[in-house]
Amino acid sequence: METSDEFVGGDTLDPEYVEGFLKTIDCYVMGSRTYETALSFEAKGLGWAYGDKPTFVLTRRQLPRSRDSVEFYSGDLAQFVNGRLRPTFRSIWFVGGGVVSGECLRLGLADEVRYSILPILIGDGISFFEKLDRDVALHLAEVKTYKSGMVALRYQVRGLPA
Repeated sequence: METSDEFVGGDTLDPEYVEGFLKTIDCYVMGSRTYETALSFEAKGLGWAYGDKPTFVLTRRQLPRSRDSVEFYSGDLAQFVNGRLRPTFRSIWFVGGGVVSGECLRLGLADEVRYSILPILIGDGISFFEKLDRDVALHLAEVKTYKSGMVALRYQVRGLPA
């Protein structure tokens, strides 16, 4: 998202930093709506944001498979992550919407939460974390400010209280 804001004291978002960060991700997991959004960006000529990394789409619907690196899954999320993904992938990145994010937190599957706050208030949209049934304690691990007015926050998940 582009903004017209400028924060003089911020850093420039360095493409090398972004590239280095993306290299740390071993696979992506997303919901069907995030996948459909990625497909629409690709159809508009904006490319596929996930490269050749394995991408797992959580869905019960029949969706078009756009590339060999995409696989669809429907079933128990904790079993999928703990039994199939964690033995193979060190860094699993959950992308997008509130349904998948909320489920990952409820099931104790997330160890980190990242937010990027842009200087734009959106009047409507999808919740960050849908249907959390209890508080989730976080620890602020990193804050970065950028010239664009964006603030990037990285939290470590402390866990779900009993």
